[in-house]
Amino acid sequence: MPPGLFSVYHAIQDFIDQGGPVLWVIFAACTLLWLLIIERIWFLRIVWPRRAQGVISQWNARADCRSWRAKKIREALVSEVNMQLHSVLPLIKVLVAMCPLLGLLGTVVGMIGVFEVIAVSGNDDAQAMARGVYRATIPTMAGLIVALTGIYFTVRLRQVADIETGRLVDRLTLHEPTAAPREGR
Repeated sequence: MPPGLFSVYHAIQDFIDQGGPVLWVIFAACTLLWLLIIERIWFLRIVWPRRAQGVISQWNARADCRSWRAKKIREALVSEVNMQLHSVLPLIKVLVAMCPLLGLLGTVVGMIGVFEVIAVSGNDDAQAMARGVYRATIPTMAGLIVALTGIYFTVRLRQVADIETGRLVDRLTLHEPTAAPREGR
């Protein structure tokens, strides 16, 4: 391992050791959160354009696009697409909301450790108490940082999904085939 990477590894390991085992849970939540965000970005940029074109082609291949039944089929198509576009967003929102709470859990666990030390050794050493409180607040900081980084993408991904659903509705409505001319006129 290169020397610079080695020191970064030790800094991360020291941070996790100071923050306690809850940091591993926050790290797992962060990893899952970012995997889901990356999956949604991939879906919206790579998969969605082809899928949208397929839905439009499927709609344009219909002979009947104006009847009540056809409009209900179009609504069902839009609803299905809307679910695909928004499919992972609730889980992302849950992870964003959960991270600060996990950080708070880590702080509570850390403070319990500080109180145990105070109960056993007394409260003579203010520096030891300050170190314990510092270590106890690390999980809260980590949880808040993860949540703050996820909030922007949660809002932005929802906006993009709503916009794409609206665009599809517009394209399906605009691409209604005109009625075939009647014979005998």
